[in-house]
Amino acid sequence: MKPAMGFDALSALRASGQWVDLLSTRQRDVLGRLTEEEVEILVRVKRMLDEVAPDVQGHHEFKVL
Repeated sequence: MKPAMGFDALSALRASGQWVDLLSTRQRDVLGRLTEEEVEILVRVKRMLDEVAPDVQGHHEFKVL
């Protein structure tokens, strides 16, 4: 699937609080090709994971997405 014209997946992910700038260039390239619908799903899944994550996590447990 190709992203919708004019949709900026990385900007949408940043706006939702995802730390995409900590990812490698190749990882950002993959995320940058997501459609708007795929970004919405990713953001919803991340929120669900955050809701069940412990309040404090060590650095070795840190997840960007």
